[in-house]
Amino acid sequence: MKRIADLYRNAFGGLSAATWWLSLVMLVNRSGTMVIPFMTLYLTQTLHYTIGRAGLVMGVFGMGAVCGGFLGGRLTDKLGFYNVQLGALLCGGIMFLVLGQADSFPLICVCAFVLATLNDSFRPANATAIAQYSKEENRTRSYSLNRLAINLGWAVGGAVGGVIASHNYHMIFWVDGITNIAAAILLRLVLSPRRNPHTPAHKAPQEQKAPSAYADRMYMVFIGLVVMFGISFFQIFSTLPVYYHDGLHLTPFFIGVIMALNGGLIALFEMALVFRLESERKNLTFIMYGCLLVGLSFVVFNVLPGEKSIAVLAAVIVTGGEMLSMPFMNSFWVVRTVPGNRGQYAGLYTSAWSIAQITGPAAGAQIAQWLGFHTLWWCVAVVSIATSLGFRWIRAKEAGITVA
Repeated sequence: MKRIADLYRNAFGGLSAATWWLSLVMLVNRSGTMVIPFMTLYLTQTLHYTIGRAGLVMGVFGMGAVCGGFLGGRLTDKLGFYNVQLGALLCGGIMFLVLGQADSFPLICVCAFVLATLNDSFRPANATAIAQYSKEENRTRSYSLNRLAINLGWAVGGAVGGVIASHNYHMIFWVDGITNIAAAILLRLVLSPRRNPHTPAHKAPQEQKAPSAYADRMYMVFIGLVVMFGISFFQIFSTLPVYYHDGLHLTPFFIGVIMALNGGLIALFEMALVFRLESERKNLTFIMYGCLLVGLSFVVFNVLPGEKSIAVLAAVIVTGGEMLSMPFMNSFWVVRTVPGNRGQYAGLYTSAWSIAQITGPAAGAQIAQWLGFHTLWWCVAVVSIATSLGFRWIRAKEAGITVA
């Protein structure tokens, strides 16, 4: 027991105070995440839109998220990560309140696009801030701590949001907006340049122009592979719950338990796992194996019998793949940057996930509808293997240039 306690103490130790404060800001922000998970229900149940119109609104959300990633990256390099985070949280909070009052379809679409753009412009600035507040030897754990805050926040927001939505859908917009603004106030109190020496008061002047992320060909290949990985991974939030219900005949309660298992395993094990692995400096190797595990988690539905047991096994495997891959993806792009282009790199990385979040569920739903779930799981496996091989190719090309 002492060895386990020491492992966790070391896993969470050594991180800067600013990193902890930033994760707390993220926790406050994500604890109010209620609008997006319940938006489709709000549009169909309260405003009585068709599922087709609700889908269009969610598509607009996705387009705004992609734009927000690119815009946030550019602004971070020009204005600094603190200013972009503060502005995105404040303006995003206001837009949640405005969206809750919108009563026409065109206005809802406009508000949804603006809100998603603001929300996702926060992410590159946040990723850049983590890099600033961490050291090279604990950077991966710093990103994992931020992921832990996000997962805990999503769990709290989803649970509380369900209770609030069952009484009044309009209230979720107020709670989401207020928590955004509260996170902005907390950010101002603990991480403003006046109060925290690790936050630059202004963007540091560059002796020479920082190279463009778009000129980094290997990074652009990496971004394409991240999109492919995301297309596979996001099936767990879109087509997989439908398969649980229609294919494995699981109850909604048990489906909720399975979904919660993912976040619970991350909260319990990711920091300790990353602590044990980050010193090996084999980012691409871990990413490669993580991709394979994600693909394997879907293959088990086609090759093993069972219902509840197979769902639990698949959830454990996909969570292992997530913990191996995502923290080290952050480490890969950060080491390629300098302060003058870090926001641009982070913006591309953020937008890659947004693109995958749009295309993955849409493509998966079409394959499942026309060819069946078993065909979809084989397709996900093929994409995952191809993605893993792609990361292996990058590892071979990067040998002797950067640590892989």
